[in-house]
Amino acid sequence: MEFRCIDECSQCCVEREYYPTKEFGKIGVLILPEEKESIEKLAQENKIKIKILPRIGVSENRNQMPTKILAYQLMGIKENGNTCPFLDTESGKKSTHGGFPCKIYNNKPLACSAYPLIEINPIKLDEKCKFCKECGTADKNLNFETESLLKIKESMQTNAMCIWRYATGIGEQKDHEIIKTGWILEDY
Repeated sequence: MEFRCIDECSQCCVEREYYPTKEFGKIGVLILPEEKESIEKLAQENKIKIKILPRIGVSENRNQMPTKILAYQLMGIKENGNTCPFLDTESGKKSTHGGFPCKIYNNKPLACSAYPLIEINPIKLDEKCKFCKECGTADKNLNFETESLLKIKESMQTNAMCIWRYATGIGEQKDHEIIKTGWILEDY
C-alpha cells in the first residue's frame, strides 16, 4: 500500500512522545547539528519563538559530560511539549491534504522528511501515525522517507564510548514528579 498523509491530519506535528521513557520528558523534532543554524534562521525570518535543546551527546568516558552533540531537538510550543512551532494552526490555511500547513515545509528538518519511518532494518512505521493505524502498513512511496532516515543514521554514527541523552523536563503536568532535566548517561 502506498503511504500518504490522511486527510485533515497534522498529528505528527502536534503530538510529541516521551522517549525513551517518561523520565526523559517529551522529545522534540530531531534536528541535526548541520540543520540547527538554518532552523534558527527560519524561525527568525518567520518571527517564531523556538526552543532547541540538546538531544544526544557523546563523550569518551563516563566522568565527562558530552563533548559533542550528535542531535538537537526542536521543542513544541505548548506547556506539555506538544505542537511544532512551525505548524500554522492560526491562519486558517490548509495543507494539500487538508491538515494544518507547515510554515517551513520546503526547508523542514530531515526528521520530518523521514516520517513515518522510525527504523530501516526492517522498515518500521510509527504506530502513532494515523495512516499506519488505519491502513496497517505501507510498502510504496517511501523512497524519500527512507533516504532521509538513512542520512540521519549516517550523521549520527560515532565511535565515542559514552552516549548521553538530554532529559527535557517537559511533559504533562501529572508526570512532572518523575521527569528529569539535563544529561543522563545511557547504560548498555
